[in-house]
Amino acid sequence: MPEPSDWSFPDALQPRPDQVAFDLASALDAVVSLRAEVPEDAFTAPLLGTERTGSGVVIREDGLVLTIGYLVTEAETIWLATNSGKVVPGHALGFDQATGFGLIQALGRLDVPALARGAASSVAAGDEVIVAAQGGRAHALKARIFAKREFAGYWEYLLDEAIFTVPGHPHWSGAALIGSDGRLLGIGSLLVEERLDRKKVQGNMFVPAELLQPILDDMLTTGRARRPTRPWLGMYTADSEGKLIVGGLAKRGPAERAGVREGDQVIAVAGEGVLGLPELYRRVWTLGGPGAEIPLTVMRKGQRVEARIISADRADFLRKPKLH
Repeated sequence: MPEPSDWSFPDALQPRPDQVAFDLASALDAVVSLRAEVPEDAFTAPLLGTERTGSGVVIREDGLVLTIGYLVTEAETIWLATNSGKVVPGHALGFDQATGFGLIQALGRLDVPALARGAASSVAAGDEVIVAAQGGRAHALKARIFAKREFAGYWEYLLDEAIFTVPGHPHWSGAALIGSDGRLLGIGSLLVEERLDRKKVQGNMFVPAELLQPILDDMLTTGRARRPTRPWLGMYTADSEGKLIVGGLAKRGPAERAGVREGDQVIAVAGEGVLGLPELYRRVWTLGGPGAEIPLTVMRKGQRVEARIISADRADFLRKPKLH
C-alpha cells in the first residue's frame, strides 16, 4: 500500500466547493490518516507487512473511525492524524472478516466532524462521486462509479456487491467514497484494473458503508459480528483464464496441513465441480462452520488428487487487540 507523501492532484481533478451541494471541507476533514504497527511474528505480517498506512473515516462524534480491516489486523500501535495536524493514538476495536471492515476508537479528541453514512443503493453506474484520502482537497479525486457488482478476493473473501470507481486513487486503503449528498458510500479496499472504452484503466474497489449497520453493535461489544463463522481453508486461490489455481497457502493453515500445494488446480468441492471463486467459496461455506471437513478435488501435474481439509476459524490465527 502506498506511503503518504507531499503530493496533490492537479486542480482540475480535485472537487471544488462550488461544484457540490454540501460542505466539502467538513466532509474531507472527517477523513483521517492511519498508521499501524504490527509485530514481526504476527500471522498477517508476511503478507501485509508490519507498518501499514492508509486512511479512516470518523463516523461518530466520539471518535469512532471506520477503515478497511487489513490496515489494523493484529496491530499493536495505531496513530490517527487529522487535516489540521492533530495526532492521537487509536485502539482497534475489531475486524469483520466477511465485510473487511475495521473499527478504531480514537483515544483522544480528534475535533473533527463525523461523516454520515449513506447507501450504495442510492447510486448507480455513471454517478459522480469523490474519493478522498486524508489531506483535504489536495488528496481528493473527482471520480465516477464504473460498476456495482460481485467481487471475490483470493483471500477467501466475497461481496455480493462492491462499488467500483474510475479513475483510480493511488492512496486507496481506507479512503472515503463520498456521494453527491456528502454521505459516506464506501471504504476503499483495492486498486483494480478495469476495461473502459476498450482501454485498460486503473480504478478502485469500495466496500459499501451500509454493510456496517447490521454488525456495528456486535463489533463495538465483542470485536466481531455475531453471525455464523465461515470455515477457513488458508488457501489463496486465483481465477486464471477460467482455472482456479492455488497461488499460495497460509503457513500451517488447514489447506497446507491437508497436503494442498501451490499450483494445484481446484476442480471440485465435495464432489461437485466449481467454476469461479464465488462458486468455490459459497460451496465451501455450505459445508459447515470452522472444524467442518471440506473434501477438495484438485488436479496436480495431470493427476486427480483428493484432499480432506479440516477447516478452521481464521480469527484463531490472529493476535487479539490489547486492551488499553
